[in-house]
Amino acid sequence: MPDVFINYRTGDGHQAAATIAQALSTRFGTKRIYYASKSIPPGTPFDAHLIQGVRRSGVLLALIGDRWLGHPALQNADDWVRKEIQEAFLCDIRVIPVLIGRRTERPTKDDLPMPLGKLADCQSLRYDHQNDEYDLKQIGDTLATLVPELAAVDSQAPKEPEPGAQRNTMGDVHGTAVQAGTVNGDIGSVKGAHGSVHIGPSNRTIHQSGAANYVEGPNENGIRQYFGQVPKGEDDDR
Repeated sequence: MPDVFINYRTGDGHQAAATIAQALSTRFGTKRIYYASKSIPPGTPFDAHLIQGVRRSGVLLALIGDRWLGHPALQNADDWVRKEIQEAFLCDIRVIPVLIGRRTERPTKDDLPMPLGKLADCQSLRYDHQNDEYDLKQIGDTLATLVPELAAVDSQAPKEPEPGAQRNTMGDVHGTAVQAGTVNGDIGSVKGAHGSVHIGPSNRTIHQSGAANYVEGPNENGIRQYFGQVPKGEDDDR
């Protein structure tokens, strides 16, 4: 079932249609994008297939080139470009005009046949081959936002950061304790900690100044501090 139907006129935007169809198929999967020249199997009655493709889509992209408005077929009620857009409006399917080239302007209601008048009120996107990479990404990002099914299969969606692998276990602690495991990103300072600080097995750098003691691991004999001359021990008199 397609999620995006690409509506275009041969001779006015068909090359852009092929490029957009290929880019969206690569990003979301071929079956998600309806592009007549590749989506209609040989020997299949195209009229019913086109209408069915529109009705099953979540978004119709109406590609408008610089000769789109002036084409005489647009005034013909049996014109397929016109019929596909009308069908989308009748089925309450979102229609997004895609203006081809940097100079193509969005049509006004006065420019359009009455059944297509709503097209003038639809917010548009733009595709310019000179800005190919950015415009294709913009179209794809817009579709991923509008159609949840596309977002679920978006190959260009930002990946979630991998969770840290460190697990620290803290036993009985009296007083305030700070527990720290894997740190992702920039390293900062832990300030204002009182009580035990558990950081798990890791490399540690201790910066210490002033008259203070730092002890890591068991200490069974206590700590003594001497300032100035160190007193002699028993063995020093021998």
